[in-house]
Amino acid sequence: MSKTTITGRVFATALDLLEQHPEGIRWVDLNARIGASDPSLHPKTINGCVWKLVERYPDQVYKPEKGRFRLLKYKTADEGEA
Repeated sequence: MSKTTITGRVFATALDLLEQHPEGIRWVDLNARIGASDPSLHPKTINGCVWKLVERYPDQVYKPEKGRFRLLKYKTADEGEA
């Protein structure tokens, strides 16, 4: 992921935020926190990147429930397959 592109910055910020929150982050909170971290990012760009987060990084991110994003490394055995 290139941090020099706009989408690269959004993805990098999203992954950093998920790293800081092992319990996961709800979609709306993730969007808001990315926007707060860099006000120059357009909200629709943030939304599009968050929407594609699991698709773009299936080896790092999953959705334990609808609307929540979490890093795979924090997935517990009792969660089963997501």
